[in-house]
Amino acid sequence: MNEAIFAQLQKEMDQSVGALRKELAKLRTGRASTALLEHVVVEYYGAHTPLNQLATLSAPDPHLLVIQPFDRSAMGDIEKAILKSDLGLTPNNDGKIIRVPIPQLTEERRKELVKHVKRIAEEFRVSIRSHRRDAVERLKEAEKKKEITADDFKHGQDRIQKITDEFIGRIEKIIKAKEEEVMEV
Repeated sequence: MNEAIFAQLQKEMDQSVGALRKELAKLRTGRASTALLEHVVVEYYGAHTPLNQLATLSAPDPHLLVIQPFDRSAMGDIEKAILKSDLGLTPNNDGKIIRVPIPQLTEERRKELVKHVKRIAEEFRVSIRSHRRDAVERLKEAEKKKEITADDFKHGQDRIQKITDEFIGRIEKIIKAKEEEVMEV
């Protein structure tokens, strides 16, 4: 059997699950996480620089992020970048560090976030199914070229479906955990 097809399928699906985790880490859940600020880009001396390259980020408690810039002259730029981001956060600058309080989410906002999480999950389920379709096509191609038998093709399809089910299950676990985190008060 053509093991390369299955190895490639697992690699692609692993990448999709990793991308899902990254995407969900950006969502604000009412709990402080430095991942919230990882996609914030600061205009620093005319260059667009990721915030985590300009400062140390920490979450000392569940409702506070602390940003300690390496260069204090960048504090104003960092504040502007956070305000411009679509996170809805208001930074407080004391001259040495920037504190970003994470306000509690309203019940309505939590429900909106859960819907958003479900939309994201569906996009990644579609991605997984797309990888499955591609793998089946590669199997069909191998059968056409007489590299595998019809029985091998059938067994290969079953194996591809098992791998797909495993990854869809992983996505479901991740989504369930994120939904619980969002709804947590």
